[in-house]
Amino acid sequence: MKLWQKDKASLKKVEDFTVGKDREFDLQLAPFDVIGSIAHVIMLESVGLLEKNEKEELVKELRAIYKTIKGSSFSIDPEIEDIHSQVEFLLTQKLGDTGKKIHSARSRNDQVLVDIKLFLRNEIEGLVRSTHSLFELLQLQSEKYKEHLLPGYTHLQLAMPSSFGLWFGAYAESLVDDTITLKAAYDVVNKNPLGSAAGYGSSFPIDRKLTTKLLCFADLNYNVVYAQMGRGKAERIVAQSLANIADTLARLSMDACLYLNQNFDFISFPAELTTGSSIMPHKKNPDVFELVRSHCNRIKALPNEIMMMTTNLPSGYHRDLQLLKEHLFPAFQTLKDCIDMTALMLSNIEIKKDILEDEKYKYLFSVEEVNKLVNSGMPFRDAYKKVGIDIEAGQFTYDTSISHTHLGSTGNLANKEIKDQMKIIVDSFSFEAVALALEKLIKE
Repeated sequence: MKLWQKDKASLKKVEDFTVGKDREFDLQLAPFDVIGSIAHVIMLESVGLLEKNEKEELVKELRAIYKTIKGSSFSIDPEIEDIHSQVEFLLTQKLGDTGKKIHSARSRNDQVLVDIKLFLRNEIEGLVRSTHSLFELLQLQSEKYKEHLLPGYTHLQLAMPSSFGLWFGAYAESLVDDTITLKAAYDVVNKNPLGSAAGYGSSFPIDRKLTTKLLCFADLNYNVVYAQMGRGKAERIVAQSLANIADTLARLSMDACLYLNQNFDFISFPAELTTGSSIMPHKKNPDVFELVRSHCNRIKALPNEIMMMTTNLPSGYHRDLQLLKEHLFPAFQTLKDCIDMTALMLSNIEIKKDILEDEKYKYLFSVEEVNKLVNSGMPFRDAYKKVGIDIEAGQFTYDTSISHTHLGSTGNLANKEIKDQMKIIVDSFSFEAVALALEKLIKE
């Protein structure tokens, strides 16, 4: 069944090509399509486009469909084009002409828009919770291993002493900034496009503020043309926020692969978390981190993919936008899996002690020796020159004890301050309010 079909059907080959993978990805939109339809029906009755009994019948059946969807026994019939058609078909089967009234003052365009925004809002919530969980683990490990020193590198050359407290803490704070970008994406997504119809509004006296309230959107996409133009843009902004988290995980994974390497030998993992070789019995390969790195690098390409897929589109709706679901939707689960696997590995990491006692790391302490001379009254440039000459002459002496006390250093990690930053961001999301509003719509 096609909502747009009149007296002639499309050629089967054209139909198959244009529908593509819509049915597959529309199943992920199914609960949100029903929720959006319940809000729309309530609004239609409020402006006189439905009778009260019609609204009650429609809401009751929509709630029943929602239960079926959540029960995992729901499917889109092969002859039906998409989730919107399937829901309308089920309502019409049950309620006759009343079921057909659900599409009044609405286009598939704004129906898809509101479904996607509800879906993205929900997925961002799940991602925030996963990210916050990893953040807490990183902070825990930062405190646990704050006394364990390791080499710090610039240009992959020995630079200065660092610590595992700093290393874990750095990635924790990176996730704070990543969560800020998730909040920005959430704010873009959390605007109601419903009522824009095909992109030019409706002659019906609809109440767009009511559906905004019912669906617990923070605000409206007011301009109906922009509501349609926002499709593609919203997905790209969300994809960029995913890419930021992916970048953090990919970089951490590369560090872990290096540190596990026998030439570094800073960390190890239980054998059951690594893989072996078919011919080299000594191998303990960091396959989890290698795959996290690769998955995340692919996600980092996602904003550019979406940007290119929407390049040169004029205003209004275009079928190109259908394909965005195939690229963006799977990325959420992939990223959450990467977060979960990273957490599993870091929960079981084994840190080597006294790494910097090895003489090969002695030049890490050159800056410490320069600073000691400065503290004794020597100008920095003279101290730098003296230590450099001592190194070249083979006369460099050093002490492996360090005392960095300023904020954010090895001796003052500022984990509490970083935790406070994350709390402010996480608390700024409207997850609880959204959950209550949607529960009210679907509750019997």
